[in-house]
Amino acid sequence: MGFPKLETERLQLRELTLLDAETMFRYFSKESVIRYFGMDSFENIEQAKTTIQTFKNRYEEGSVFRWGIEKKGTGQLIGTCGFHLINHHHKRAEIGYELDDTYWGQGYASEALQAILAYGFETLQLIRIAAVVYVENKASQKLLSKAGFQEEGLLRKHMIQNGVAHDTILYSLLKEEWKK
Repeated sequence: MGFPKLETERLQLRELTLLDAETMFRYFSKESVIRYFGMDSFENIEQAKTTIQTFKNRYEEGSVFRWGIEKKGTGQLIGTCGFHLINHHHKRAEIGYELDDTYWGQGYASEALQAILAYGFETLQLIRIAAVVYVENKASQKLLSKAGFQEEGLLRKHMIQNGVAHDTILYSLLKEEWKK
C-alpha cells in the first residue's frame, strides 16, 4: 500500500526518510521546539536517524503514523505530525506534532492538524482522537481548542522531561464533534 501522502493548501505531509535526519536533528536540538515534547533534545544526528527508523518500524506494526510536514514546492521539512498509541480495536489514537520554531505562528500546525484529523476519522475510521499537552504549553492548548478538542482533565506528573515530572492536560475530539 505504501505510506499515505496528504496535501493541504500549503503543505505536503509525507513519509520521513533518512534524508530528513539532518533537518530533524537541527530543530530537535532546539530547546524551544522540544520543551513540551516529552523527550530531551537531540545531541547527535544518530538520534534523528533512530527516531525516523522507529517511526517507520511502528508504522509497519500499525501503531504509529508520523508524517513529515513539508512546505509545498520547497522540499523543506518544517516539522512532523501524526498518530501514536493507535488502538484499532477501540478505534482511538493520540496525536502529536512539532514545528521548527522558525515556522511558528503562521498557521502551519493548524493546517497539518486538520489534514491528519480528516485522515484519522475518514480513512482510519477512528471515533476518538486524543492529545496530551503540557500545562505550560498554551499555544498547543489554543490550537486544540480551535480545532474543536475538549479538555478532559489534568494528568498529574504525567510526563518526564530533563528529569522533571510535568502535569499535562488530556484533550479529545470525537468523530461526531469533528467539523461542527
